This record gives sequence, structure tokens and C-alpha cells, in this order.
Amino acid sequence: MLRQTIVIAKKEVVDHLREVRSIWASIMHLLMGPVIISLVLFSLRNQPHAKVEQVIGSMAAIFLLVSAFTGGMNVSMDMLAGERERRSLLALLLNPVSRVAVMIGKWLAVSLFAACGVALTFGAFAITFRVAGLALPPLSHVAWALLPLAGFASAVQLTISTYCRTTKEAQTYLSLLVFVPMGVAMFMVFLAPNPSPWLLCIPIVGQQALLTNGPSFPIVTPTLILATIWCSTLALVFSASLLERDEIVYGR
Repeated sequence: MLRQTIVIAKKEVVDHLREVRSIWASIMHLLMGPVIISLVLFSLRNQPHAKVEQVIGSMAAIFLLVSAFTGGMNVSMDMLAGERERRSLLALLLNPVSRVAVMIGKWLAVSLFAACGVALTFGAFAITFRVAGLALPPLSHVAWALLPLAGFASAVQLTISTYCRTTKEAQTYLSLLVFVPMGVAMFMVFLAPNPSPWLLCIPIVGQQALLTNGPSFPIVTPTLILATIWCSTLALVFSASLLERDEIVYGR
């Protein structure tokens, strides 16, 4: 099963690296946050340094959360909804490979693109903040917070793509999904700046808190990672179960 999963993941990565227009579209979306931050920094250049750092830090956390969902969005919508639309999904499932292996292989490929999107966004923010003389969150906090979130976002996106009938339908729902981390992050920044410890163990909420404030409680980071992995596993298991349905494979 492991070998089959790796073969599927490698094939998906190679195939989607050929989609140059899709990759450039994702890059443009990912760089939108650093560009906006640059414009805000220019408009606040005469403000006190501490105030600027607080405002920009909160905005950067929101865009970093969104990047976990943006990096693999175009890839995930084409992997299952696109394959069903092109009538190639059935040919794949006719091979002697389990539905779980298929889903995990596709998830690994989407997670790779999502992680690269997070790295690209963080690198652009690093350049922007260095030019402005501001401090980024420690790299360890960013990695612990966003890498599991990228996997969770990829699992949810694949679930949605599995259920959708066409690429256009998947694009609609996945575009709306991007507003979820944005809305949660804005809620945490403006309405719940001091959340309870248990709230920090919820995916997206905990990542936003770690990016903004760092690990406030020793148990938060490992618990958040386990909770995010658990939610990702549930989404993948559900997606694999969807592939057992005829109306999903053949189209409704």
C-alpha cells in the first residue's frame, strides 16, 4: 500500500507541475498578502513602531493562514472533480489499489503544494518585514502552526472535490472555503484576543493564536498538532468512503 501511495503522489505532483497557468495563478494569490502588507506599511510609515508591528503582525497571521488553503486549492479541485469530469477517475479506481491508498497519495501531493505555498508566503513576508525593520514570528512557531494546517486544508479540499461533480462546482466551493480561515482569524483578532486554553486546541483557531502570540500554554502546541492531524484523518477516511459510492465514481 505504501508503494502504491507514493506512486500516486509522485504522478499527481509531476502532472500538476505541468499546469503552468494554474501554478502562476496560485503564486499570484499567495503573493497578494505580502503586497497588501507592503502598501499598509507605506501608509503607516509615520506611525509609532510598536503600533505598526502589532497591526502588521495580525494581518500577516491572517494571510499566512489563508496561504495554507490557497496553495493546494487549484490542484485539489482538479484531482477528483476534474478526473470525474474527464472520465479518468473510473480508470484509476479499476486498478488493484485501495481507495484509502488513492486518497492518501492525492492528499500527499496536495499537501506538498500547500506547504510550498505557505513557504512562499512566509518568504515574501520575511523580505517585506526585513525591509521595514519589523520582526516576523519565530520560524519554529510558523512551522509547528502551519504545516499541520496545510495537511488539514488539503484533506478538507479533497473531500469537497470528491463530492463535487465538475471542476467548476469544486472551484466555487473551494473558493468559499478560503473565507473560513480568514473569518476565524479576524474573529480571534477583534473579538477574542485572549481565548481560553481549550479553544487554542481547535484547528485554525490555535494556529492563529500561535502565529500572533506564540505558545501561551505548554500543552497547547502538541495538543493542537494532534487535533489537526486527527481532523485531517477523519476527512481523508470520509473521502475514501465517498469513493465507494457509485454515484460519486460514475457521476450523479
